[in-house]
Amino acid sequence: MRYAISVPQLIPDGTFQPADLRVYLDRAEALGFESAWTTEQLLGSASNLSPIELLSFAAALNDRLRFGCAVFVTPLHNPVHLAKRISTLDQLTRGRLEIGVGIGGRNRMFSAFDVDPADNLVTRFNEHLQVMKALWTQPRIDIDGQFWQLTGATMEPKPFQKPYPPLWFGGSTPAALRRAIRHGNGFFGAGSTTTAKFAEQVRFVRETLAETSGDPADFRIAKRVYIAVDDDAERAEQRMAATLIDFYGDFGKTLLPVAVHGTPKDCVQGLREVAAAGAEMILINPLFDEAPQMERIAAEVLPHIDR
Repeated sequence: MRYAISVPQLIPDGTFQPADLRVYLDRAEALGFESAWTTEQLLGSASNLSPIELLSFAAALNDRLRFGCAVFVTPLHNPVHLAKRISTLDQLTRGRLEIGVGIGGRNRMFSAFDVDPADNLVTRFNEHLQVMKALWTQPRIDIDGQFWQLTGATMEPKPFQKPYPPLWFGGSTPAALRRAIRHGNGFFGAGSTTTAKFAEQVRFVRETLAETSGDPADFRIAKRVYIAVDDDAERAEQRMAATLIDFYGDFGKTLLPVAVHGTPKDCVQGLREVAAAGAEMILINPLFDEAPQMERIAAEVLPHIDR
């Protein structure tokens, strides 16, 4: 089992302390986490920092951890801009970058991004991915797509990792999981997905890999887990509920049963269930008191998962 940790990203206006982030990342490395991850939320009331800029800053503070975003909602981006930013960051980190991509839900404010939700978002997503992969791998790009057209285009430098950083796919439907297998290097279960639903997704992925003669060793499976550990289980539940509502709005009220929270014993059981469901990497995502929570989880929870 591999473990990753979330990068503290909910930063109220004017409170960011670079030294605190350096200490957090160095401590995450010392505790054995292999990578540190952000999310992407471009609009919303939560004070959520932008992933590319935060990852760039974080990677400059720590030279061993891998860094990733799960996930970029690519229909909200221009693929040329995103491809260039990812390639640049992969160069700056000397190949320590991992990228998650997803279509995102239809309840987003697409009008703010000049995207018509009546358009086929799957087609837009697939074409976006085609453009980025071409820019990362081909010396000259000619694409005549429905949404983007490039003629004789070039982009340098290519990513440091060849052919490009590992691509993780979000999503929950069978079609999304098939796209992940066809175009990606791994599937990342969402923090808002129940463990039972995640287990169904893993079974589908593995069955599809077997049908297509895919090698399971070449396709990784991970899950984000929102977690809160406290000796007082009721307090853990109350704090988790309040933070989920702050981050997700009214939708957060439905997510409390999805999160892992309670005493260390409760959290051990919750993470064991995620591991049993098929996760090969678990992204530990405290939503408050990130540094103290990371310490407690590493000391009192993770050592007991495999026992």
